Amino acid sequence: MAPLRIAMIGHGFMGAAHSQGWRVAPRFFDLPSFPEMAVVVGRNAEKTASDAARWGWQESSSDWRAVIERDDIDIVDIVTPGDSHAEIAVAALAAGKHVLCEKPLANTVAEAEAMTEAARTAPNGALAMTGFTYRRVPAAALARDMVAAGRVGRVLQVRAAYLQDWLVDPDVPLTWRMQKEIAGSGSLGDIGAHAIDLSQFVTGLTLTSVSGTVETLVKQRPIQETSVGLGGKGGSELGDVTVDDVAHIIGRYDSGVLGTFEATRFATGRKNALRLEVSGTEGALSFDLEDLNSLMFYDNTAPEAERGFTRILVTEPVHPYIPAWWPAGHMLGYEHGFSHQVKDFIESIAAGTQPTPSFADGLQIQRVLAAVEASSAAGSAWTAV
Repeated sequence: MAPLRIAMIGHGFMGAAHSQGWRVAPRFFDLPSFPEMAVVVGRNAEKTASDAARWGWQESSSDWRAVIERDDIDIVDIVTPGDSHAEIAVAALAAGKHVLCEKPLANTVAEAEAMTEAARTAPNGALAMTGFTYRRVPAAALARDMVAAGRVGRVLQVRAAYLQDWLVDPDVPLTWRMQKEIAGSGSLGDIGAHAIDLSQFVTGLTLTSVSGTVETLVKQRPIQETSVGLGGKGGSELGDVTVDDVAHIIGRYDSGVLGTFEATRFATGRKNALRLEVSGTEGALSFDLEDLNSLMFYDNTAPEAERGFTRILVTEPVHPYIPAWWPAGHMLGYEHGFSHQVKDFIESIAAGTQPTPSFADGLQIQRVLAAVEASSAAGSAWTAV
């Protein structure tokens, strides 16, 4: 197939990660079409041009509308804050471009519904995918395969948490991630969405109702003056935090199974701990993103004297995605999931098949997030998704 030319809208932290995926994937995986890093778009022309040169893009622009109308652009990759996802995605799909959009899909259910409808009716066979990248961690993919193969038996209970600590310091400045009109929600949508999606991906179950509580622990923060990583430095003036800092959720899946979820950016000492444990009649699986090359498996059918969690080092050629990389025991890292995302997306485009997670999948997660907020506002009442 002819090369597929990519336009990435937005840059920053996620722009760097996605750029790594686009740049590396075609050099390690035998893809049916080569993704060309054509143009990156941002509001600050000077900063965008600098990032484009650093990450390997051919050019930069500050006009995303003009870029998506270009005939030489095939794929639009959206890594902007959530408040612009819907507008960009709907326009790109209407222009017949394939779209990859970072999670959560949008800031509201209505926006996510409009995006899903745009994907359903897109011309030229344009396809759309939501960027829940942690599905592409080999250990998480192996967990999904093992559950599907019956290794844990009937799923009895699910526990999931995404724990970070970068907001523990009250002097961390007020960034867009703490402003509802830009981010949509706080810990709930930023990292809780990952925990919810990973639980459904691994188990094959779908959340149908929730009881949730969200809380803002630090109500005001210094207004940001300079940006460094996820935070930066603030001045003397304070601004209101309008999103949640922590979310606690009980969920019920379509099978009747209960799941528990926590999303917080106040878990002191936890840097990026996305954890999932699935307990079943025949065994259990446990995954932690801070040890992403490992999957813990408990075989409940083993002789009683031999039972205990076993660490599976997910670096063997038989494991998902691993054959393209290094010899057994040579570890992968955070950035590899983005290469796996590119691989799966490009292969779906070439085959003309719907990539997963689809925009419809992203919409379902958006409905879970909305149900959690509604539940919290109603005193944690059980709320249908």
